[in-house]
Amino acid sequence: MTATESTRFAAGTFTPAPGRGRLGKMLRTHARVEASLTLRHGEQILLTLLIPLALLIGLSLLNILPEPDLGSASKVDWVTPRILALAVLSSAFTGQAIALGFDRRYGVLKRLSATALPRWLLVAGRVVAALVVVAIQVVVIGIVAALLGWSPSPSGLVAAIVMLIIGTLAFGALGVLLGGALRAEAVLALANIVWFVLLLAGGILLAPASLPSGIGTVVSLLPSGALAEGLREALMNGHFAWGPLAVLAVWAAAAGALASRTTRLT
Repeated sequence: MTATESTRFAAGTFTPAPGRGRLGKMLRTHARVEASLTLRHGEQILLTLLIPLALLIGLSLLNILPEPDLGSASKVDWVTPRILALAVLSSAFTGQAIALGFDRRYGVLKRLSATALPRWLLVAGRVVAALVVVAIQVVVIGIVAALLGWSPSPSGLVAAIVMLIIGTLAFGALGVLLGGALRAEAVLALANIVWFVLLLAGGILLAPASLPSGIGTVVSLLPSGALAEGLREALMNGHFAWGPLAVLAVWAAAAGALASRTTRLT
């Protein structure tokens, strides 16, 4: 008896069974890859962590901005929620938009779409990756803020987590909307301009209440202003800010619906 004859298997033992993997596993794998690529990119680290940390320390220790009415709270208590909003803006919007724009330029998105990954999962993986990056940002910023004397309201932690999740979804949808429709060079320029404008005039550094009434109302309807005010209300006063949450939900739904129609693979 030959070796070949002694190792025969029953017919059908190795019948091919082609098919895609489980959606949950594909989503986790795609999100892990996207998150690792973001965290290994030096410019992304600068945008998502170093700049927010520098602003947190500077605004907490120096008299750079007009002194807000803090009551019994410290300056770092007022600054930290706004820096957390800036962190979400940096990673979920600016970082995602630029990464998506250049992925389209270099054909990455087109090649991924040729795999078993559904198109919606390509977007969902990026959003989940943004949530992972935001979670890391929150931990790092929270530790540094605590060293500076930050004492958030314990009763508002759940509300703050909800605001961070909805805010990440809103800015992530806006990032996909921008990065999926324009050329990479235009996305790079426009995403940084929007980041800078929202930082200065979008309710992050300056609260809507400190602006003239008409301008303050407009700023409070921006996702940056809504997220900053919602986090401030949760972490300083321990309250759930339903108005800002509704604003973020509308932005997330509208940007997501529009992005699904306009996002291109190339």
